[in-house]
Amino acid sequence: MIYWEIFLAFFIPGIIGYGGGPATIPLIEYEVVHRFGWMTIEEFGEVLALGNALPGPIATKMAGYIGFEEGGILGAFVGVFATVAPSLILMIILLSLLYRFKDSPKVKLLSNIVRPTIAVLLGLMTVRFVETSYLESGWIQTLFLIVVSYYLLEKRKVHPAFVILGALIYGALFLAPPST
Repeated sequence: MIYWEIFLAFFIPGIIGYGGGPATIPLIEYEVVHRFGWMTIEEFGEVLALGNALPGPIATKMAGYIGFEEGGILGAFVGVFATVAPSLILMIILLSLLYRFKDSPKVKLLSNIVRPTIAVLLGLMTVRFVETSYLESGWIQTLFLIVVSYYLLEKRKVHPAFVILGALIYGALFLAPPST
Protein backbone atom coordinates (compact mmCIF):
# COMPACT_ATOMS: atom_id res chain seq x y z
CA MET A 1 0.00 0.00 0.00
CA ILE A 2 2.84 2.43 0.80
CA TYR A 3 4.22 2.14 -2.73
CA TRP A 4 0.83 3.04 -4.20
CA GLU A 5 0.64 6.06 -1.87
CA ILE A 6 4.17 7.13 -2.85
CA PHE A 7 3.20 6.76 -6.50
CA LEU A 8 0.07 8.88 -6.06
CA ALA A 9 1.87 11.50 -3.95
CA PHE A 10 4.22 12.27 -6.85
CA PHE A 11 2.20 11.26 -9.91
CA ILE A 12 -0.76 13.56 -9.18
CA PRO A 13 1.39 16.71 -8.77
CA GLY A 14 3.24 15.70 -11.93
CA ILE A 15 -0.03 15.50 -13.86
CA ILE A 16 -1.59 18.76 -12.65
CA GLY A 17 1.62 20.75 -11.98
CA TYR A 18 1.74 22.78 -15.20
CA GLY A 19 5.02 24.67 -15.33
CA GLY A 20 7.60 22.19 -14.14
CA GLY A 21 9.33 21.64 -10.81
CA PRO A 22 8.57 24.93 -9.07
CA ALA A 23 4.88 24.62 -9.91
CA THR A 24 4.66 21.11 -8.48
CA ILE A 25 6.32 21.89 -5.15
CA PRO A 26 3.15 23.24 -3.47
CA LEU A 27 1.26 20.22 -4.80
CA ILE A 28 3.90 17.81 -3.48
CA GLU A 29 3.79 19.66 -0.16
CA TYR A 30 0.04 19.08 0.04
CA GLU A 31 0.37 15.37 -0.68
CA VAL A 32 3.36 14.71 1.59
CA VAL A 33 2.48 16.97 4.52
CA HIS A 34 -1.30 17.30 4.56
CA ARG A 35 -2.70 14.24 2.78
CA PHE A 36 -0.35 11.46 3.85
CA GLY A 37 1.28 13.12 6.88
CA TRP A 38 4.74 11.75 6.19
CA MET A 39 6.45 14.90 7.41
CA THR A 40 5.77 18.28 8.98
CA ILE A 41 5.91 21.57 7.10
CA GLU A 42 9.27 22.24 8.75
CA GLU A 43 10.70 18.93 7.60
CA PHE A 44 9.34 19.52 4.11
CA GLY A 45 11.01 22.93 4.09
CA GLU A 46 14.32 21.33 5.01
CA VAL A 47 13.98 18.72 2.26
CA LEU A 48 13.09 21.49 -0.19
CA ALA A 49 16.14 23.53 0.85
CA LEU A 50 18.43 20.53 0.53
CA GLY A 51 16.91 19.65 -2.84
CA ASN A 52 17.48 23.20 -4.06
CA ALA A 53 21.12 23.05 -3.02
CA LEU A 54 21.78 19.98 -5.18
CA PRO A 55 22.00 19.96 -8.97
CA GLY A 56 19.16 18.61 -11.08
CA PRO A 57 15.37 18.76 -11.06
CA ILE A 58 14.05 19.41 -7.58
CA ALA A 59 10.88 17.32 -7.80
CA THR A 60 12.77 14.14 -8.65
CA LYS A 61 15.28 14.71 -5.85
CA MET A 62 12.47 15.24 -3.37
CA ALA A 63 10.60 12.19 -4.69
CA GLY A 64 13.69 10.05 -4.35
CA TYR A 65 14.40 11.20 -0.81
CA ILE A 66 10.82 11.05 0.47
CA GLY A 67 10.20 7.76 -1.33
CA PHE A 68 13.32 6.29 0.26
CA GLU A 69 12.31 7.53 3.71
CA GLU A 70 8.86 5.97 3.39
CA GLY A 71 9.56 2.82 1.36
CA GLY A 72 13.28 2.18 1.11
CA ILE A 73 15.04 1.75 -2.22
CA LEU A 74 11.89 0.55 -3.98
CA GLY A 75 10.03 3.56 -2.56
CA ALA A 76 12.70 5.88 -3.98
CA PHE A 77 12.38 4.23 -7.38
CA VAL A 78 8.57 4.47 -7.30
CA GLY A 79 8.72 8.13 -6.25
CA VAL A 80 11.16 9.09 -9.00
CA PHE A 81 9.28 7.10 -11.63
CA ALA A 82 5.95 8.65 -10.55
CA THR A 83 7.52 12.11 -10.86
CA VAL A 84 8.92 11.49 -14.33
CA ALA A 85 6.09 9.44 -15.84
CA PRO A 86 3.49 12.24 -16.18
CA SER A 87 5.98 14.53 -17.84
CA LEU A 88 7.07 11.85 -20.24
CA ILE A 89 3.53 10.84 -21.18
CA LEU A 90 2.21 14.37 -21.43
CA MET A 91 5.25 15.64 -23.26
CA ILE A 92 4.84 13.09 -26.01
CA ILE A 93 1.09 13.64 -26.36
CA LEU A 94 0.69 17.35 -25.70
CA LEU A 95 3.77 18.68 -27.40
CA SER A 96 2.73 17.11 -30.64
CA LEU A 97 -0.65 18.85 -30.33
CA LEU A 98 0.76 22.16 -29.12
CA TYR A 99 3.30 22.20 -31.91
CA ARG A 100 0.50 21.84 -34.45
CA PHE A 101 -1.47 24.69 -32.88
CA LYS A 102 1.36 26.86 -31.54
CA ASP A 103 0.07 30.00 -33.25
CA SER A 104 -3.49 29.53 -32.00
CA PRO A 105 -4.83 32.37 -29.83
CA LYS A 106 -6.41 29.78 -27.50
CA VAL A 107 -3.05 28.12 -26.80
CA LYS A 108 -1.49 31.51 -26.10
CA LEU A 109 -4.41 32.42 -23.82
CA LEU A 110 -4.01 29.14 -21.91
CA SER A 111 -0.39 29.95 -21.12
CA ASN A 112 -1.26 33.50 -20.08
CA ILE A 113 -3.96 32.23 -17.70
CA VAL A 114 -1.90 29.49 -16.08
CA ARG A 115 1.16 31.62 -15.22
CA PRO A 116 -0.58 33.78 -12.57
CA THR A 117 -2.08 30.68 -10.97
CA ILE A 118 1.38 29.20 -10.53
CA ALA A 119 2.60 32.50 -9.07
CA VAL A 120 -0.21 32.43 -6.50
CA LEU A 121 0.61 28.84 -5.49
CA LEU A 122 4.30 29.70 -5.03
CA GLY A 123 3.36 32.86 -3.12
CA LEU A 124 1.13 30.92 -0.71
CA MET A 125 3.87 28.39 -0.10
CA THR A 126 6.31 31.24 0.59
CA VAL A 127 3.91 32.78 3.11
CA ARG A 128 3.60 29.42 4.91
CA PHE A 129 7.39 29.07 5.06
CA VAL A 130 7.79 32.62 6.40
CA GLU A 131 5.12 31.96 9.05
CA THR A 132 6.87 28.76 10.09
CA SER A 133 10.23 30.52 10.19
CA TYR A 134 8.74 33.30 12.31
CA LEU A 135 7.23 30.83 14.77
CA GLU A 136 10.40 28.74 15.01
CA SER A 137 13.10 31.44 14.88
CA GLY A 138 11.42 34.79 15.52
CA TRP A 139 11.01 37.91 13.39
CA ILE A 140 14.58 39.13 13.72
CA GLN A 141 16.16 35.94 12.35
CA THR A 142 13.47 35.56 9.68
CA LEU A 143 13.77 39.16 8.51
CA PHE A 144 17.57 38.95 8.54
CA LEU A 145 17.57 35.84 6.35
CA ILE A 146 15.02 37.33 3.95
CA VAL A 147 16.96 40.59 3.55
CA VAL A 148 20.36 38.91 3.18
CA SER A 149 18.98 36.34 0.73
CA TYR A 150 17.32 39.04 -1.37
CA TYR A 151 20.50 41.11 -1.41
CA LEU A 152 22.69 38.18 -2.40
CA LEU A 153 20.30 36.86 -5.06
CA GLU A 154 19.11 40.11 -6.64
CA LYS A 155 21.88 42.62 -6.07
CA ARG A 156 25.01 40.48 -5.99
CA LYS A 157 23.69 37.78 -8.38
CA VAL A 158 24.99 34.95 -6.16
CA HIS A 159 23.88 31.50 -7.32
CA PRO A 160 20.86 30.26 -5.31
CA ALA A 161 22.67 27.08 -4.26
CA PHE A 162 25.29 29.17 -2.45
CA VAL A 163 22.61 31.28 -0.75
CA ILE A 164 20.83 28.12 0.42
CA LEU A 165 24.10 26.59 1.60
CA GLY A 166 24.90 29.80 3.48
CA ALA A 167 21.45 29.78 5.09
CA LEU A 168 21.91 26.14 6.10
CA ILE A 169 25.27 26.94 7.71
CA TYR A 170 23.80 30.04 9.41
CA GLY A 171 20.93 27.96 10.76
CA ALA A 172 23.26 25.25 12.02
CA LEU A 173 25.47 27.76 13.78
CA PHE A 174 22.97 30.30 15.12
CA LEU A 175 19.53 28.72 15.09
CA ALA A 176 20.24 25.17 16.25
CA PRO A 177 18.82 24.38 19.68
CA PRO A 178 21.48 24.13 22.37
CA SER A 179 22.73 20.61 22.90
CA THR A 180 22.06 19.05 26.25
